Amino acid sequence: MSLRGTALARLKGGSFDVLIVGGGINGAVSAAVLAGRGANVALVDRDDFGSFTSQASSNLVWGGFKYLEGFEIPLVRKLCVSRNRLLKAYPDNIKQIAFLATLDDTSPHPTWLAILGAAGYWGLGGFRTHRPRYLSAESIEALEPIVRTDKSIGGIQYYDAYLPDNDSRFVFGFVRSAMDVGATAVNYVEAVDAERVGDRWNVRLKDVDGGGEAFTCSARILVNAAGPFVDAVNFDLDVRTRHRIVYSKGIHLIVPQITTNHRVLAFYDDTQRLFYVIPMGRRSVIGTTDTRVDSPFTEVTDEDRDFLLEQINGRLDLEKPLTRDDIIADRTGVRPLVVASGDDDGKDVDWTKLSRKHEIETDGRRNVISIFGGKLTDCLNVGEEVAAAVEDLGVPLEDDTHSWYGEPAKATRVEFYRQARLMRLDDLRNKPDVEPLSDRLWRRYGRRAFEMLDEIRQDPAMGEDIIERADYLRVELYLAAETEMVTKLEDFLRRRSKITQVIPEEEVAASPGLHEAAEILFGDRADERLEEYYGEVPPRPS
Repeated sequence: MSLRGTALARLKGGSFDVLIVGGGINGAVSAAVLAGRGANVALVDRDDFGSFTSQASSNLVWGGFKYLEGFEIPLVRKLCVSRNRLLKAYPDNIKQIAFLATLDDTSPHPTWLAILGAAGYWGLGGFRTHRPRYLSAESIEALEPIVRTDKSIGGIQYYDAYLPDNDSRFVFGFVRSAMDVGATAVNYVEAVDAERVGDRWNVRLKDVDGGGEAFTCSARILVNAAGPFVDAVNFDLDVRTRHRIVYSKGIHLIVPQITTNHRVLAFYDDTQRLFYVIPMGRRSVIGTTDTRVDSPFTEVTDEDRDFLLEQINGRLDLEKPLTRDDIIADRTGVRPLVVASGDDDGKDVDWTKLSRKHEIETDGRRNVISIFGGKLTDCLNVGEEVAAAVEDLGVPLEDDTHSWYGEPAKATRVEFYRQARLMRLDDLRNKPDVEPLSDRLWRRYGRRAFEMLDEIRQDPAMGEDIIERADYLRVELYLAAETEMVTKLEDFLRRRSKITQVIPEEEVAASPGLHEAAEILFGDRADERLEEYYGEVPPRPS
């Protein structure tokens, strides 16, 4: 039976301490901490894990420099501490990176204030990052010749962190950690309704990918981690809360690499909002925008694309201006921003000044914990606060040893690299500007990477790329099929990997290895999954 099938069987008729609805970063981290501390936990998502807001981030792990504009000093301090914890716990998955912010006469703040803000930000982060510094226009031009400095009044360089891989893969890491210690986690399962019976919830669920089969489970506590849908879930549960969510739409455009210098470029757009050029391997990500919307369902419009292209073309000295034809992929999502429930659903709130804070509310009468807002940087805090709320509702947890998050011990890492070096793993690849295989496999898989070394030793074909330019080995596909609950083709192409974020869709569809990849992932259902994703089964290249 598949990993998903086994988990689904455990979910049907199961009795749990906690059922978490929503498998984005908040739900995933809640499952990891609760399972890691001994609770019997189930996690469901009506789509794939990390498939909504959590797959549309900027891939940044940062303390919120821009929140200093609103004098939210405690929030910035809290986020900086969270960033530092993540940097320490995930040294290969989260990396420190420089932000170069260029200012001009239209910027909302004078240079001296930006310098003061950078110094204060460094201090709020406990001086754990590299020292910030002021840059003259000439210095900016020397560091990044591609940045236009004809109107610049100088700038600053400060430091935060980012994910070299993708956000939704980081989310799945928490799901996988929860499963490793006994949690039952299933994607494509929808919570249809729930009834409070005595001191438990009876929840009716539907297998969205299994023909709509309905079944039930029960739990003492429900955790509403539905992200942008938290209010709708609470309405169905008859839970009243002090907070609600409003939506801000953000988009990113992924284009060919703009600069080989490994730093984030920051600018103020014409509306005096910050936007960035962020490294993504051999690509660059431009974004994000900030548009108030009333629905969590969004799309990237031509107006969105043209706005960002106009902003970046006006601030970079490019050989040729970027056009829509240069866009490899785009991403869009909403930020669920927290407001007080009495604020007319946020219509009277200046949403442009709302930060990415989170709020956690507990309904002790109905045993429901609701998570409002939040961001990837703050995930460990969210998990710990949910665990405290679960204990307050009467479910005892084991002491927190912090073993539910982070990468394997340093000695394990050293042993992996020793074995990789002995078998000359990195010699299997000879591509320019591509990180060594040993780095990539360790970062993505941790302890599971040892299994890959064994497979490649036994069969060198396991060390070959399957999809051209995708930088994914055959052995990775087999491991994904067995351990990563890949249910649909998009789960792999978009979330467990970032293939369709860095390679045009038409190029992936035409790849000679696509059919083999689908067969490894889905077996007899390969053509069904290909047709589901593309609308038809792509022809096999001759």
